[in-house]
Amino acid sequence: MGNHLANSNSPYLLQHADNPVDWFPWDKEALEKARTEQKPIFLSIGYSACHWCHVMAHESFEDPQVAAILNSHFISIKVDREERPDLDRIYMGAVQAMTGRGGWPLSVFLTPDGYPFYGGTYFPAEPRYGIPAFTDLLLAIVDAWRERRQELIHGGKHVTSVIEARNTVPAQAAGLEPEALDAASQNLQGSFDELFGGWGTAPKFPQPMILEFLLRYHYTTHSSQALQMVTQTLEAMARGGIYDQLGGGFHRYSVDNHWLTPHFEKMSYDNSQLARVYLHAWQVTGHEFLRTIAEEILDYVLREMTDATGGFYSTQDADSEGEEGRFFVWTRSEIQDALGDEAEAFMAAYNVTHHGNFEGKNILMFAGDTDQRTALAEARRRLHEARKRRIHPGRDEKVLTAWNGLMLAAFAEAARALGREDFQETAQRNAGFLLREMRGEDGRLLRAWKAGEARLNGYLEDYAYLIEGLLELYQTTFETRWFVVAQELTETMITHFQTPDGAFHDTSDDHETLITRPRELQDNATPSGSALAATALLKLGGLTGDSRYVNIAQRAIVEMQPMMVQYPLGYGQWLQAASYALSRPKEIAIVGRHETPDTRALLAVVRSGYRPFQVVALAAPGPARTAGPFLVQDRNLVGGQATAYVCMDSTCQSPVTSPEMLRTLLEKE
Repeated sequence: MGNHLANSNSPYLLQHADNPVDWFPWDKEALEKARTEQKPIFLSIGYSACHWCHVMAHESFEDPQVAAILNSHFISIKVDREERPDLDRIYMGAVQAMTGRGGWPLSVFLTPDGYPFYGGTYFPAEPRYGIPAFTDLLLAIVDAWRERRQELIHGGKHVTSVIEARNTVPAQAAGLEPEALDAASQNLQGSFDELFGGWGTAPKFPQPMILEFLLRYHYTTHSSQALQMVTQTLEAMARGGIYDQLGGGFHRYSVDNHWLTPHFEKMSYDNSQLARVYLHAWQVTGHEFLRTIAEEILDYVLREMTDATGGFYSTQDADSEGEEGRFFVWTRSEIQDALGDEAEAFMAAYNVTHHGNFEGKNILMFAGDTDQRTALAEARRRLHEARKRRIHPGRDEKVLTAWNGLMLAAFAEAARALGREDFQETAQRNAGFLLREMRGEDGRLLRAWKAGEARLNGYLEDYAYLIEGLLELYQTTFETRWFVVAQELTETMITHFQTPDGAFHDTSDDHETLITRPRELQDNATPSGSALAATALLKLGGLTGDSRYVNIAQRAIVEMQPMMVQYPLGYGQWLQAASYALSRPKEIAIVGRHETPDTRALLAVVRSGYRPFQVVALAAPGPARTAGPFLVQDRNLVGGQATAYVCMDSTCQSPVTSPEMLRTLLEKE
C-alpha cells in the first residue's frame, strides 16, 4: 500500500511513495492530524540527489519494523528541501542550534505545533561512531514524549527563540567603508589553502561567491594575491575529480582537500555560478583553459539538464545501479577497450593506474598540460560516448525558479562574452518559459514546476535570482520586455518581502504561517536571497535612475558590513554587493540600431574584458521612448552615428561616437 506521497509532484517525495512509513507531505492534513492526535512529528528533509538520504531510506524507511514504530507513535512528514527552502532553513537552524552541525538527510522531531525539540542528520540502522541506532532513538523519543512532554515543548520553544535571534544583526556600521573589503580579503588570504587552493579542509566546497568577490577586489585594487587565490583554485578544481572530465560540469564538493574524490551528484546551482566565475576569470586573465571550462559547463547543461520546454532541471544523482559514482569511474581495461592505441597517452595524462584512486577504480583527474588536453579531445569524446552506454544516474527533472534564474544569468552573460548564439537562444527560451509557466495570473512567482504543473508560493530567492537573470538577458539582447518584467518583479519583491527596517524576509507577507518567518542572511551553496536582492537593486537603480532601489540596497549592505568582514566565507554575495556599491559604477546608454556596424563597434568596447561594475542600455533612435530603462530615454544620435553616453556619480560625460573615445571614458576612474 502506498502512503500520502503518491500524488506529489516532487521526484524526491515520489522516491518514498512506496515506503511502509505512512509519510505525509507538509500540508494542513498532516499538521492537523498531529494536533488532533497529540503525536510528535518526525520531519525528514532531503533531496533527490542526496546519497545519504538514499542510504537512510534503504536502511530505515523501507524497514517494516521502523515503519511500525513511526506509524504508531509519530506523524511522519517528508519534505523536499529544494521545494521548501523555508522549512529547510528553519529546521536546519534548529538542528544546528541543538547539535552544532547540520546536513542532509535532516531528521527533526517536532511538537504537534511544529516546535523542534530534538534532531540530527543521518541516523544508522545500527549504532555507529557514537550515533544511536534509529530504532533506539525512536523508542527513546516515544518514552520522552510520554514522560516529559511539557519539558520537550518548552525546549522546542526555546530553540525557536534561538533561531529567531539569528535573524537579527547585532552590530551595524555607520556607512559603507572601502576598508571593509580590504579586511575581508586579508581574512580570506589568511585561511586560503596555499597548497591545493580553496578554503578549509575536507570536505571542500567550490565557493564561487568568494571567488567572484576576489575577482572584483583584484579589479579595483590590482591585488595579485586576490587573483592568485582565484586562478589557483579554479585550475585545481578543473583538473580534479570534482570536475567531470568527460561530460563537463562540476560535482557537488570534494570529500578530500585536494579536489580528487567528489560527492558525485551534480547541482544546477553550482554549475551556473561556476560557469560565470570561470568566464570572468578568463576575461581577467585571457587563459583559454578557463574559457574552455566555462563553455564545457554550459554545454553540459544544454545537453543533459535542459527540458524541451526551456526550463533547466535541478540535479543529477550521485548513485547509479545502487553505487555512488559508478557511472563516472573507470578501470584501465575499460579505457583500453575504448581507446586502443591512444589509451596509454590518455591514462598518463589523467592519472589512471592499475590500483585506482577510488574503491579500485579511477576517478579521472587531469595531470597534463593544456596542450595535451587539447590533443586528447577526441579521446575524451570517445570515452564519453562509451560512458553514455552505461546506466545513467537519476535526474531530478523539476524546475525551480530561483535556480533557473542563476542559470539564465550564466547563459545570457556567456552568450555576449563568447559570441555563442546558441547560448543566447537558450537564455531567451528559458526566460520565456519562466514568465509563461512560473508566473501566476496575479503576476506573482511560483516556486517549482514539473511535467506541466507549477506550484508553491515563490520565495525571496526566486524573485532576486530571476531579476538578476532578466537584467543580464536584457543587457545581452536589449529587448525591452526583459527589463520591464525585471522591474515589475522588483516592485512585487519590495511590496511582499521587505521588512519595516528595509531588509527582506525569505517568505512573503502572505506566506503560510510557520513557527518563525525565516530571514537567511548568510550564503549557503546559493547566495543569500537578501544579498542577491541588494545586488540586483543596485543594477536596477543604475538602469532606472531611481535612487529608491539604491537606497534599499545600500541600507541592507551597511547592516551586513560587520558580518562580511568577520566571516567572509559566509557572506560572499554581500561582499560582491558591497564591492558594487563602493565602485562608482558606470551607467552606459547607447543609441543606435543593434545590427549596424557603428553600434556593434560601441557594444564591442563595453563588452570587452572584465567589467563588473557597469550597466548598459541600448535603444534605437527615434521618437520618445516610454518603455525600457530611463537611462536611455531622451538620448539621441550625434552626427547621425551610433552614440554612447557614459554616466557615473549622477554625472554624464559628453556623448561619444568612436570606440576609442568610449574606451577612454570607461577606463577613467
